[in-house]
Amino acid sequence: MPPPARVHFVLPGGVFLLFRESAASVATRILEGSLALHLTENFRHLHGRMPAQAEIRSWERSLPALVNALIEAGLDEVEVLVEYSLPLTSKRADAVLAGVHPTTREPSYVVVELKQWSSAYPDEEEPLLCRIDSYARPVLNPIEQVRGYCEYLLSFNGALERMPKSLAGVAFLHNATEFGVAGLRAVKEDQYGRMYTGEHRGAFMEFLRSRLAAQPGAQAADELLAGKVRPSKQLMSVAAAEIRDREQFVLIAEQREAYEQVMSAVRKAKRSNHKRVIVVTGGPGSGKSVVAMSLLGELYRRGVPALHATGSQSFTKTMRKVAGARKREVQQLFKYFNSFMDAEPNDIDVLICDEAHRLRKTSANRYTKAELRTGRPQVAELIDAARVPVFLLDQHQVVRPGEMGTKEAIQQAAAAQGLECTVVELDGQFRCGGSEAYEKWVVDLLGLDGGTPHHWAPDGKFKLRTAESPRELENFLISCRKEGYGARISAGYCWKWTTKITPTMTALPTDVVIGDWARPWNVYGDRSVLGAPPAPLWATDPAGFTQVGCVYTAQGFEYDWSGVIMGPDLVWRTDHWVVDRSASKDPSFTKATSDEDIDRLIRNTYKVLLTRGMVGTIIYSTDPETREKLRSLIHAASEAESPAPAPSRA
Repeated sequence: MPPPARVHFVLPGGVFLLFRESAASVATRILEGSLALHLTENFRHLHGRMPAQAEIRSWERSLPALVNALIEAGLDEVEVLVEYSLPLTSKRADAVLAGVHPTTREPSYVVVELKQWSSAYPDEEEPLLCRIDSYARPVLNPIEQVRGYCEYLLSFNGALERMPKSLAGVAFLHNATEFGVAGLRAVKEDQYGRMYTGEHRGAFMEFLRSRLAAQPGAQAADELLAGKVRPSKQLMSVAAAEIRDREQFVLIAEQREAYEQVMSAVRKAKRSNHKRVIVVTGGPGSGKSVVAMSLLGELYRRGVPALHATGSQSFTKTMRKVAGARKREVQQLFKYFNSFMDAEPNDIDVLICDEAHRLRKTSANRYTKAELRTGRPQVAELIDAARVPVFLLDQHQVVRPGEMGTKEAIQQAAAAQGLECTVVELDGQFRCGGSEAYEKWVVDLLGLDGGTPHHWAPDGKFKLRTAESPRELENFLISCRKEGYGARISAGYCWKWTTKITPTMTALPTDVVIGDWARPWNVYGDRSVLGAPPAPLWATDPAGFTQVGCVYTAQGFEYDWSGVIMGPDLVWRTDHWVVDRSASKDPSFTKATSDEDIDRLIRNTYKVLLTRGMVGTIIYSTDPETREKLRSLIHAASEAESPAPAPSRA
């Protein structure tokens, strides 16, 4: 009889593992018909939901193909780690094999991507993307997919960082023939990315024997799982090197698909005067801006005319300051959405529209010249400006009246011009410690997708707690900063903002007043005032901690710990949320803004604020009943949480 099933593991840094046993033990479970049942139960316990049928089919069909190959290769004692999550993300490798290298006798690991495909072919002569007849859109070539997983693990697992030669990656297409997938081999194969089919099962077994000895792999698995997680590289701090010098980010799964779709469109545009619109959608932390920076860096290095544009003053000015600190021409790569009103059609090759949920109906404002007030939709201007316009957006981050960037609106605008529009959805999570559970908890808490608030179930990836006063919230974050974490306090727009600072002032006005606690809003404008950073740099300058940020300075940025003050504009009453428009001091809300729009925008505002943290969030509400509700959802769970991951930066 096999040993009792080992349930999922929650590892340092929020890494998850669904199941772990030796190949021989897994083989016994397969023979008994119990493996899929164990995995299903572990998945349900880990994620709070049942796995999709496609996932269960993969366990029933692909895992046996892998394990049988291990057994026949004489590798019974190799440790099989099923559904190993990549650090700080929600992405998972199908399996990681842990053992001893047959020649070096050092730990050895093989990342395995399992595919049930019987055939696949390159997408229009682009081998990095491939087509499967049953899929509606192209997907990443499995050779490149597993290579991306390996490169990501080398970047984020401390055990592997010390011994990069210990890792290898392989895609095993156990149902495929060589003829059926021959076109995929146009992608270069190496140690981290290679492919075997069912037709070459013998060669696959030889490969496994070349990386793993017929010895117990438990100790090697322990070392991998104990490896210290290095946190993700912060977008702002590496932008300069990303754009000027070399690739700093590792793109995986759908991120890489989005990147390759754009690069493919650029090549086609050059060859045949082809124009295509690309939309990349995803929640906060799914990697939209990482894709944007990687694209801009690669295009810039290749000399391809490309620009980055947003509707966010904070994001654009920060990128100009950080990425263009030493090269003035780099600053010119970062524009605003309304910079293209009089642009010549297809004047640039690629226009990367980041934070595209902030698109507005038109680009005109009170400063616009009369001859440019054409009423032309802003999205049409942006599409016209480039041969390959790229829009990256999250519809739940629309926080101002007049913002209208949605996937559907862009598709309609493309269709109106007779243009092809490709949509790539990023379903991974790289912010909030890679916790899909936390993002879903926030969406349900605020009722954004029809969900209802539910108790927070700690997942080991993200910390969540409440405070009983703003002082308690601030003191907690101060203690986090002393431990080396970054932190910020943000709040709903429920206090008037003093925007004029006079020369006679010796301190910033303390606009955010809650009882005997008072702090200033972030500085208004582009200049540092009294030691506080300008508004665009509030989220990235360490001096920003002493001011309270609003949604307009927090949106698009991230920090380790996020302290969120919920004001009287959103309060809990008995069994539902109540939005009080009179409590909002946001000047963008006018009498013409409907109650329905204000309800949606205020909820979206708190969704943005609650999803800025990389390590954790602490919440305080000015309303007693709301505090009680939050306490009932969070308090017991937060007491049971394990220590936070290591700080990412000071």
